[in-house]
Amino acid sequence: MKKRLLLLSNSTKFGEDYLFYPRQEIKEFLGNSVKKIVFIPFAAATSTYEEYTEKVGKVFKDLGYDTGAVNFTENYQELLKKAEAIVIGGGNTFHLVHWLHKTNIIETIRQKVDNGTPYIGWSAGANVACPTIKTTNDMPIIEPVSFKALNLVPFQINPHYTNETIPNHNGETRETRIREFLVLNPTVYVVGLKEETMLRVEGASIKLIGKKTMCLFKFNNPVVEYDFSTNLDFLLKD
Repeated sequence: MKKRLLLLSNSTKFGEDYLFYPRQEIKEFLGNSVKKIVFIPFAAATSTYEEYTEKVGKVFKDLGYDTGAVNFTENYQELLKKAEAIVIGGGNTFHLVHWLHKTNIIETIRQKVDNGTPYIGWSAGANVACPTIKTTNDMPIIEPVSFKALNLVPFQINPHYTNETIPNHNGETRETRIREFLVLNPTVYVVGLKEETMLRVEGASIKLIGKKTMCLFKFNNPVVEYDFSTNLDFLLKD
């Protein structure tokens, strides 16, 4: 079975309801065969897992899907093994990957997705679809066992990507930070995924969805911008 992923830069467009802008894409991606998703709320740091699950569950209920969550059961493995689709929300990436390792569910998720179970992740949930979380924007509020993530795609993502600068502010730009990563990881592609855009993976095919371009970074190469019409399949080749 082919691998299927929908990786969003962000959950919500400014001024809209939660997860409003991507709802059509989520519905089209999951289709009618999926009846219930399993949500992993471990990125939540300022709210409880129950509150986060309820918030996400309302959206998916509107789309026609029931929601189960790993925090409501002691048997994480069995819940995930039976999952029709797996969803991981945004929040703090370090907190998320810490609990993915602590609950020992990384390999279970990877095997499920490799065997065709649909995966949706936004922000931190998109970060952990990569080989590592080294291109997250988040503060390390907790020390995970490892920076290794789900490795569902062979490239890195930087969600919420922007290279805007604040006047008279001397902090590093996002591009500067990504290039620092590339000095130590010169063979890795990094996708700067702008707000309101997403990547959809269907087997060996990947496409950009959204009206904005994405920025692609590679060591010692200029930044290249791609739009939705570009063939991006090369990103899935190790």
